[in-house]
Order: sequence, then C-alpha cells, then structure tokens
Amino acid sequence: MKQFVEVHYLVKSGMRQAFYDALMRSGIAAASRAEAGNEKYDYYFSPENENELLLLEIWSSRDAVQQHGETAHFKALGALKTEFVTDTVIRRYEISAD
Repeated sequence: MKQFVEVHYLVKSGMRQAFYDALMRSGIAAASRAEAGNEKYDYYFSPENENELLLLEIWSSRDAVQQHGETAHFKALGALKTEFVTDTVIRRYEISAD
C-alpha cells in the first residue's frame, strides 16, 4: 500500500526561507525525488505560520519509506535541522493506489 508522509518543520523565527534555500542547495530534495519508490516530494510554505515549512511525500510502499530513511541525504538532513528547526511533526498514512 502507498505511503503518504506529511512533515511539518517548525523553524526558528524568520528562518523559513533560509532553511528552504539550504535544503535546495544541499540536494536533499533532488536526491529524494530520484529514489526508487518516490512519487511526490514537495515543499509548501504555510500561509498561516511564517515559521512552518510543510513537506508532502508519497511513496510506493512502506519499504520505500524505510529505505529513504537509510540514505545519506536523509541523514544529512539532521545537520540542517539542527541549524534551522525547533520541532518536527511527522504524520504517516496508508493510501490506496487509486
């Protein structure tokens, strides 16, 4: 069954754009999109909270999500989060293939 992952990055005050720019420069997003099993990997700026960056992901399976978590680029995200992020809220859902 496909996996939908909703990630809310709560960033340090005024740092949302800098965090997004650092993510793009790092190649994390591009590498994640290129992974086998990735169907969606897109960032969105919250219109209600200037210190929130939303990431929506769709993966072909639970195994694809697990393999994503073991990649070097996923692990590199930790360093960026230390610099920019105060909290991360992750929600995962199983979705039909339709």
